[in-house]
Amino acid sequence: MSAFPVSSEKESQLAQRMAALGVSETEIEESFVRSGGHGGQNVNKTSTCVMLLHRPTGVQVKCQETRQQGLNRFLARRLLLDKIEERQKGFVAAQRAEIERIRRQKRKRSRRAKQRMLADKAHHSGKKAARRSVGME
Repeated sequence: MSAFPVSSEKESQLAQRMAALGVSETEIEESFVRSGGHGGQNVNKTSTCVMLLHRPTGVQVKCQETRQQGLNRFLARRLLLDKIEERQKGFVAAQRAEIERIRRQKRKRSRRAKQRMLADKAHHSGKKAARRSVGME
């Protein structure tokens, strides 16, 4: 029997993605609350909204896209994996960007670039000097 009301192919893809990201079902805390908005009496009486918390990372998602609790459970897991993946990839990208920034700072400038930078600094200081009041000399 399937845990979610989706095809077994989609369910296996979810399981593979969870394994690839290192997320296990035991690390996920699942709770159900009442939904709001469209759906009429069904969402007001049944707890179809799914809230998931990934304990190791502290990432929390809430899904109330459909009126079916089982489908919301599946969609919430996909959202959770998206957020965890974004956080992991973003962290790696941020580290890479920081290393590249430091490398650029340490790189020796060419003579032409140095002259251009100094000319810009002189131009900027000239503008600032022109802004000073005349009486203060």
